[in-house]
Amino acid sequence: MSTPAPSPRLFVIFAKEAHVAAIFARGPTQWFHMIRWDTRNDTFESGAWIRGRLYPERCDLSPDGELFLYFAHQGRRRRTSYTSAWTAVSRLPWLHALGLWPQGHTWGGGGYFVTNRVISLATSFSYKAHPEHIPHGLDVFYGGGERKSSSNEVAGAEWSGRDQRNRLIFTANGKLHWQRDDQTIQVLADFNDNKPDPREAPAWAKQPLTD
Repeated sequence: MSTPAPSPRLFVIFAKEAHVAAIFARGPTQWFHMIRWDTRNDTFESGAWIRGRLYPERCDLSPDGELFLYFAHQGRRRRTSYTSAWTAVSRLPWLHALGLWPQGHTWGGGGYFVTNRVISLATSFSYKAHPEHIPHGLDVFYGGGERKSSSNEVAGAEWSGRDQRNRLIFTANGKLHWQRDDQTIQVLADFNDNKPDPREAPAWAKQPLTD
């Protein structure tokens, strides 16, 4: 009898001013999958797969939920101009870089949105943007900010937090759950059957930002 594949581990970041969230699904081994969640209608859009590592605690969403700031590590790029680790901004749920800063190590990295088009990178050094991914339309500062984390409101959950409707959301066993006020639990999505399907970002996700 074959051993069931382990469930993906899930982490969520909510936009501050829109009913949008980014879901990180880690797994199968060495893969991350990005998913856009419409938290008003509880619909989900599958996006990028990357064979490497994303660091959800160091990532962020723009307040309007359109842009995604992420920190990635991919050892196979070590000898390229991207280096093995970089911070980038893309359109959720894709990873096509509209701005990218090669870093070459995993100390620091990532950042947060100050406003929809202003970001602060989590480093005290002014890294140069990659020449093929100049962040037109973004104002960039340096200094970082607080990392994302679970609210730890649900015992035994991998991650928990409150969505824009103040619903208590938690993740466990590859599933996204809503724990209602009466303690009943509803499964909003099950990502256990997702298989790596790396695809090129669609044309709309590659559109540059306007100044």
